[in-house]
Amino acid sequence: MAEITFDDFLAVDIRVGTVLRAEPFPQARKPAIKLWIDFGPEIGEKKSSAQITVHYTPDAIIGRKVMAVVNFPPRQIGPFMSEVLVLGFSDENDAIVLARPDGDVPNGARLH
Repeated sequence: MAEITFDDFLAVDIRVGTVLRAEPFPQARKPAIKLWIDFGPEIGEKKSSAQITVHYTPDAIIGRKVMAVVNFPPRQIGPFMSEVLVLGFSDENDAIVLARPDGDVPNGARLH
């Protein structure tokens, strides 16, 4: 495991947002869902492609809080521009389970 400095950690901007809209993404190489996430007034709405189809459906994820890295450069994924990296953990079968706050926090709150 590579060590990082505290300054390295502070450079990664991880925020909480609420999924406003979600759609299947059949054009992706691996099964994915397109997400539109509200990160509050400072950051606004951002898009992401997330490989979360094992545990989530587009309809079921709308309204959920998610955590994402918001300061990576946008990445083109097929015909879709992903602007943030939604965070999650691999379960025992390597399917992604979303990381999210344990309590209610406002959209745009930063991980410390």
